[in-house]
Amino acid sequence: MADPLTEIVTLLRPRIKFSKVASGAGPWRLRKEGDGHLFYCAVVEGRCRLQVEGREALMLGVNDFVLIPAAADFTMSSLHPGAEGMALSEPVCLPSGEFRLGDLAGPANVRNLVGHCVFASPDAALLVSLLPDLVHVRGEASLATLVALVGEEARGAKPGQEVVLAHLLEVMLIEALRSAAGVGASPGLLRGLADERLAVAIRRMHEAPGRGWSVAELAREAGLSRSSFFDRFGREVGVAPMEYLLTWRMALAKGLLRRHGGGVAEVAEKVGYRSASAFSVAFTRHVGTAPARYARDVLAGV
Repeated sequence: MADPLTEIVTLLRPRIKFSKVASGAGPWRLRKEGDGHLFYCAVVEGRCRLQVEGREALMLGVNDFVLIPAAADFTMSSLHPGAEGMALSEPVCLPSGEFRLGDLAGPANVRNLVGHCVFASPDAALLVSLLPDLVHVRGEASLATLVALVGEEARGAKPGQEVVLAHLLEVMLIEALRSAAGVGASPGLLRGLADERLAVAIRRMHEAPGRGWSVAELAREAGLSRSSFFDRFGREVGVAPMEYLLTWRMALAKGLLRRHGGGVAEVAEKVGYRSASAFSVAFTRHVGTAPARYARDVLAGV
């Protein structure tokens, strides 16, 4: 059986940008401008406040984990009265390599493992749009352990580091996303997979992307009427069923073209098109360039 969540995270190809230990002492406040990169944070000691723009503030405690797939503007602060309105604090790197906010000599009131990563996939924007815009998991020590492993590997210089980091990041993202599936995730893939009926249809799309699916056929797979399925899919996943299928097919097609550098007719068949010409029209409309040209540009490193 296909695992859509694993397939999408693997296709995103996460790569570490930085990973560090950050602590705060006394009153402090940090602001981060959204740069589109994935941000993650695991609290290993103490408590702090996270305010993502446009959302209610979150109080984070030990073993809480936060993931923002396309980082928005946010602030983090201590729980001191008035800290959320104080001047911004500048992080200072201590001799230990830890970054400190607030009082450099005082006892820490929080210690976080934080990091940013980027997605190497050229389809990142489309694929990330299928994920929730904020994940908050409470009390999962396993996630803090995974973040610690990512940080330890990132700070080393061992053979095979890039491969190990890529796999650790994939595991961390999958664990975080599946942990959040039942805790009020925003519309997206997680909400769809948490719905028993919709999950069947989503998995069938991933198992057989080359099949000539229609909304009616997918509705039958889900055991719903066509109209109920269409409305429910849009409400839970955030896009129409055929739009989701098109996004997945084009992501697969681009991956196949990148790996094999051509074979348009074969790729067309694998992703559900009866002719290379119909696939070329759809691919060009979706991607902005013809599949043969896309494959040539990939080979040329354009």
